[in-house]
Parts: sequence; C-alpha cells; structure tokens
Amino acid sequence: MPDKKHYPLIRTIYLYIFALLGLVLVTIGAVNFLNMGLKAFVFTKADQNMEINFERPISSPLPVEKMEEFGEGSELSEEELALVQDWLEEYKIWQTESGKINYLVSDRHRSASINLSLILIGIPLYLYYWATIKREMKKEKTV
Repeated sequence: MPDKKHYPLIRTIYLYIFALLGLVLVTIGAVNFLNMGLKAFVFTKADQNMEINFERPISSPLPVEKMEEFGEGSELSEEELALVQDWLEEYKIWQTESGKINYLVSDRHRSASINLSLILIGIPLYLYYWATIKREMKKEKTV
C-alpha cells in the first residue's frame, strides 16, 4: 500500500476538493432554506402559481371529438361508455382526494427534506476533511 508521503500533491488536492464539496453542499442547502423562508414570509405571492399548476384534473379517456359527440346525444359503444364511467369514478375520487392535499405545503416539505439532507451530509464532510487538512498542516510545521 502506498504511503501518503509518496503522493503529497494528489492527497492535498483530494482533501481540499472534498472539503470544498462539503462546503458547497452546506451552502446550497442553506441558500435554499433561505429562499423557502423568503417565499413563505416576505414574498408570499411567489408561490401562487404553484397551487394552480398542481390542481389540474386528470385527462379524459376519449378524444375531444367523441366527447363533443357525446354531448350532442350521439351513441357510444359499450366499451366507450365503460371508459367514461371509469373516468367519472376516478374523477370523483381524485376530486375528494385532491381536496385533502395542500400541494404548496407538500412541495415545501419535499424541498426542506432535500435541503436538510444537503446540510447534514455537507457539514460532516467539510468538518472531517478540513480537520484532516489542519492536522497535516500542523504536522508539517513541526517537522
């Protein structure tokens, strides 16, 4: 196994890259948390369009032309009628279930979990590699 004294430049670059990576993860997580806080308390209208985008009904099983014919009193085949009935049942279920979900809060929770994960991974990564760098610098000064 090669000794760390044989490749000091490569080892130093490795340590600094991973310390920087930890710092970047913490920074990204913290910036995203700050962004969430600003949207929630200062710029409260920033997420208004999210509620509209998330609350769209499911699509129809039939082409638009068939639905228009259906509205004019045209007959549907049994298969098409079964599709319409299934769609109506799923639509009613979707309406009751979607009324219970606050999509904006759900999205914020998802973002918060990602940001917290970045911070929880980034802090130990940064601290470990930075401590290793400091320890090696202290050894070099004493030698």
